[in-house]
Amino acid sequence: MFADYVYEKSSAAYSNKILLIDADDLQSVTDYCANFSAHGFQIIHFADDLAFRIEHDDAINSSDEKCALIVKPDVYIPYDIHRRFRCFEVSISNLFPDLNSSAIRDAGNINLDLLCMAYQRNYADLKMYPMTQQFLKNKVYSHDNIAAYLQECQNQLAESVCSAKTYQDWFRVANLKSAMDVMSVKYDIPISSGQAQEAFKQFVLASFGKLSTAINKDGPVLVSRAMEYMHGNSDKFAIIVMDGMSEFDWHIIAEGFTGIHYEKSDAFAMIPTTTSISRQCLLSGKYPVQLLAPWKQSKEKTEFLDCAQKLGFTEAQIGYERGYEADFAASVKCAAVIINDVDDMVHGQKQGRIGMLNDISVLSKQAQLLNLTKRLLSKGFDVYISADHGNTPCTGMGKLMKTGVEVETKSRRMIVLRDFADKQTLADQYELIEYPKYYLSKEFDYLICDVGRSFDAKGEEVMSHGGITVDEVIVPFIKIKADENNG
Repeated sequence: MFADYVYEKSSAAYSNKILLIDADDLQSVTDYCANFSAHGFQIIHFADDLAFRIEHDDAINSSDEKCALIVKPDVYIPYDIHRRFRCFEVSISNLFPDLNSSAIRDAGNINLDLLCMAYQRNYADLKMYPMTQQFLKNKVYSHDNIAAYLQECQNQLAESVCSAKTYQDWFRVANLKSAMDVMSVKYDIPISSGQAQEAFKQFVLASFGKLSTAINKDGPVLVSRAMEYMHGNSDKFAIIVMDGMSEFDWHIIAEGFTGIHYEKSDAFAMIPTTTSISRQCLLSGKYPVQLLAPWKQSKEKTEFLDCAQKLGFTEAQIGYERGYEADFAASVKCAAVIINDVDDMVHGQKQGRIGMLNDISVLSKQAQLLNLTKRLLSKGFDVYISADHGNTPCTGMGKLMKTGVEVETKSRRMIVLRDFADKQTLADQYELIEYPKYYLSKEFDYLICDVGRSFDAKGEEVMSHGGITVDEVIVPFIKIKADENNG
């Protein structure tokens, strides 16, 4: 909603070159630029004239290439560049002229989507500070406004799902769905976003095996291409892997992830969406069938070190740590930090999505991820934040015991079989989905639970992962450049 509003007000639909003066640093809290990217714009953060001309001269001189230039109000833009771009100030005062901008800023973390929804139905002059305060309290966060917003999102989601054909389409679906889910849980207004799951399941079963050839300039399409992507875009980088962090979780974390300029894209976790498979693929640059020990994590660090060395880094230039206090020697240029907090919350969760909302909100307020990111940036690392997989609510349909499962995993969403005579009976009994073995060893069969189901105690409500829902498979991929954040 807010991103659409900014795009519409900027008149970007009528120009290939748009200069966005981000006066209130709204990009860092809303990522409205994602909407410009969805409309074909290359997003460029302008900080230095010379560097800009060296890197982007072709883009600014091409009349056909779409460019959105993001600048701070105190940055000087040379006249020849300024005159080629349509200029628009992205600020509270410019976007909401009938409201008091100070009252909006003083209110703290205003949900700008809800503000847009209420503002577009407002026809009064509310520039006085107390009047804007009352508007925020009585209109923006009213039950009716939130319900109306969620209904509009639900309609938009249905349209997006019906037209989704490519991985980019599904990235947009995942972002919209997760934002809706967060708001639905936060304000206790039930919605149905499940229509995305069946269509996404069909996309995965038909097309996941083709994604290895897809190329995305904004990030890796599959997490197994993350190391290659980061190496190609940064001379010195650190990847923070938030084990189990879904798009739902990132939406909450992002509310406190302020004061940093970042770009958000998305990636597909490897399937099955287990830590041993997907995180090792992320850190090794391999597909599951190539891993030394795909069902165990004992080789994870070895896989990462081998991958980094193959990319050209020496042993002294590689660092691998766990936890928010991770630190690296000055020689390190390729680093990985593993954070288990979110996955620990998932597996210990007794309150479902509302429990995740509360726990992740606390995590966000503690700002440990933010502080780690700032510390790495100050040491010259480009920082990337992603996840090995997401998580999804499930209801247990009974624990699976003594079935002859070939490989034991922590996942309660999938099973791995070899030469299992009664596979079809098992699949029929639990309504399991047979996965087509994309990127996996062909000597096994892989059966995955359907949406909202897991091998937990019958009737038990849990959070889990391992399957092929939107929530488990599509994960955030955040890019944070040191040169854009260090002065």
